[in-house]
Amino acid sequence: MKSEKPFPTEKTFSNENLTVFNNSHFKTDKTQETYQVKNNEFLRTIFRNTRSDERPILVSFSGDPTVVNSSSWFGHPWDDSQMLMREDNNNYFSLATFLPDEAGRYRRKKAQFVALHAIMLDDIGSKVPMERVTLSPTWLLETSPGNYQAGYVLSEPLSDGTVADSLMNAVVTAGLCDPGANGPQARLARLPSAVNGKHSPSFTCRLTSWEHELIYSVEALIEGLQLELKPAGRPKRNTSHTAQPKPVDGDPILIPRPEENRVLTGLIKRGLYKSMLEPGKHDITCPWVNEHTESIDGGTAYFEPDDLWPVGGFKCLHGHCADRNIRDLLDYLNVDVSAARMKSTIRVIAGELDGIVDTAERELMRAGGYYQRSGFIVTVNTDHHLQDSLIQEITQPSLLRALARVAMWERYDARSKDWVRTDPPEKHTRVLFDAKNYCHLPVLNGLARQPYLRSDGSLMIDAGYDSATGMYGVFSDQSFLIPTNPSRTDAENSLSILSDLLSEFSFGCESDLSAALAAILTATIRPSLPAAPMFHAKAHMVGSGKSYLCELITAFATPKHSTPTTFPTDDEECRKLLLAELLHAPAVIEFDNLTSDLLAHKSLCTALTSDYITGRILGTSRTASVSTRTLLLSSGNNVGPIKDMTRRCVTIRLSPQCEVPATRSFSRPYLVQNVLRERGQYVTAALTIILAWINAGRPLNPCKPLASYGKWSGLCRQPLLWLGCADPATSVFEAVAEDPDRETLARLLDAWHAVFSTKPAMIRDAVARASQFSDEAIELREILNDIAGEHGEINRRKLGWWIRRHAGQIIENKRFGRASGKRSAEAWQVEHVESVSPVLLVSDKALDKTVSGNTNAYARASRGE
Repeated sequence: MKSEKPFPTEKTFSNENLTVFNNSHFKTDKTQETYQVKNNEFLRTIFRNTRSDERPILVSFSGDPTVVNSSSWFGHPWDDSQMLMREDNNNYFSLATFLPDEAGRYRRKKAQFVALHAIMLDDIGSKVPMERVTLSPTWLLETSPGNYQAGYVLSEPLSDGTVADSLMNAVVTAGLCDPGANGPQARLARLPSAVNGKHSPSFTCRLTSWEHELIYSVEALIEGLQLELKPAGRPKRNTSHTAQPKPVDGDPILIPRPEENRVLTGLIKRGLYKSMLEPGKHDITCPWVNEHTESIDGGTAYFEPDDLWPVGGFKCLHGHCADRNIRDLLDYLNVDVSAARMKSTIRVIAGELDGIVDTAERELMRAGGYYQRSGFIVTVNTDHHLQDSLIQEITQPSLLRALARVAMWERYDARSKDWVRTDPPEKHTRVLFDAKNYCHLPVLNGLARQPYLRSDGSLMIDAGYDSATGMYGVFSDQSFLIPTNPSRTDAENSLSILSDLLSEFSFGCESDLSAALAAILTATIRPSLPAAPMFHAKAHMVGSGKSYLCELITAFATPKHSTPTTFPTDDEECRKLLLAELLHAPAVIEFDNLTSDLLAHKSLCTALTSDYITGRILGTSRTASVSTRTLLLSSGNNVGPIKDMTRRCVTIRLSPQCEVPATRSFSRPYLVQNVLRERGQYVTAALTIILAWINAGRPLNPCKPLASYGKWSGLCRQPLLWLGCADPATSVFEAVAEDPDRETLARLLDAWHAVFSTKPAMIRDAVARASQFSDEAIELREILNDIAGEHGEINRRKLGWWIRRHAGQIIENKRFGRASGKRSAEAWQVEHVESVSPVLLVSDKALDKTVSGNTNAYARASRGE
């Protein structure tokens, strides 16, 4: 541990003498040196030039900063003679000083602002790459593991509040700090003797660099950090364009981006360009190579503009060029900063709102990374820590920043009679944000976490956006080595690999093992399926492996660990949950540890049989249609699908043959972790099975058709049947046969037929006959009471509704049908129906014709014609 350092002579740096930041300061291990500096000493260094009545504001409290009462942030003025803060608190200080109000109170308000004494960069090492910090800070404070605040003390306190705001806003605009809640002048930074209460346990802050002799002028900060300080007051002339008269109708809204990079062109003309190292990075000869030791030509690169480096970047590893940056290169090449940005220019002209908004949308499209989905502008947000990607809607402030990033904006200034730089107008941004349809932004249908099948059966192996499907691949194509024309032998070997993963699960029967394999195939290609059934893991007792099986299946859909949620209690809650989740295109939605049966919520049934569901997004007035191409999983003990869910859910039954399943030991306790680590290999095995079946000509095996899931049956059910597995959909047909409503309807049909035969009868006739004492009447009365009994009587309205709901459903060759003829009330009769033999599952092509109503084609295909 380093001891406190004495105060050497201060060094003031201007833009002629900058200190390049050594990124070796960023070490996340505990061997990194820590400076022991007390808060008072730290504050004395920063606020050495203050009047007797001005004070920085200190804020101190315990607990999680995100949940404390707002009054905790009021703070108190710093008094050098006493310290009112505990070192195990969250301790902050204002970067500016303030005067007291008339009541003698110090507040972080603009009206009480005196001067800005330092600036702070935030989230360095996490949100902001280390390489972006191009200037050695006065202090570097680790506020959470691998996350730093970097501070710069000003040589002269900045008393002009407008300029102070401009400087702090320039730091925010450069992506080097969060905007803050109280405005630039009131921004807070953490003190070294403090903790970060957001963590549990609290993280103790570490001062990993303390160079208090480093103080900077405003100009040096702007130059060294490559900031863009907007001028206060009257706009300066824009020297990038020739002065023009006042805009008139017909003036162009868009000045397209330069067709060539003038920096690269200038380097080539001067013989300084060597080669492209990688996209956006170029090996060049340093313009000041003669100053290098022995004139060594090497170690110099030019970086093209991007979001972090809007003007581009220049780096020379030789010590003589340590203080040079992109501005020096632009000056040498005589390239204007605006030209170096390689951006289009959008001009704000009165009366051209529609054209400006349309142009802005086109520039978003050309920049790439922006899409439309369900009436929203969205981006694909990748969390590298969680190893997952989601579709994220752009908020209106985020859209404003995006428009500033993709183009330069100008407005006409009447005083200077020229076009000057400006921010994208909020009015135009709002109109674009509120649009229901977008003409230029590509449609984003969903995300794929591995190679996927297009509708024509071809395999898409490239990551990124695919215009043919509207899908975005968020995977590394290097991880999946899929054979071009896999054979049956390849499929059998792949099946063996997947079966081995399931070898220690105790399945009820062979069809349950097959159902688990079908779930793995479904997870792998769910983005390619317009509809797929839900999979439910069911057991008789806890510890049977239900959740673990779901976690294993999830690993084939996404590299992220599963995050189960609670099953909704009613349809309204279910609709809100599904819309909110599906809008972000998650790979899996899992309902874990159900305590009741899988209720047939209307919105859930729709999501399982339709490619889209529509509803109003929670918290907004917008109605959206979102894709349902997400795998749905659930698990529970002795619960399962009922009613309309029975045909929409494949049940995987687990039956450990022991008294206490939770005490079993497994030879592979880290099975899911191993699959995630070698995910490319296992996903490739699943894809190989499907592709081998397609390559073999899609051979069909006899099985009952499963309504609404023709394509799923073709790609996830038939390949397993082809390889000799049991039918994975067996549980579906068993659940349909055991459905309580089906059994009740069968009893009613038998009892009704015993009393009325096939003659028409009205509800009141049935209730009247049920009151008699014959054996047939007693059976009819019992079943009517089960259906519509209330307070000892039969509710005829409820009974009529129940029969209408089940009319036409065939049970053992019988069904209810409405009686024909003129009647004042509805009459029902039991009809006999000839049985129809189930047909074979057919190819996707024949199935498509079936869906469109061409049943003859279906029959011919099922006979193999």
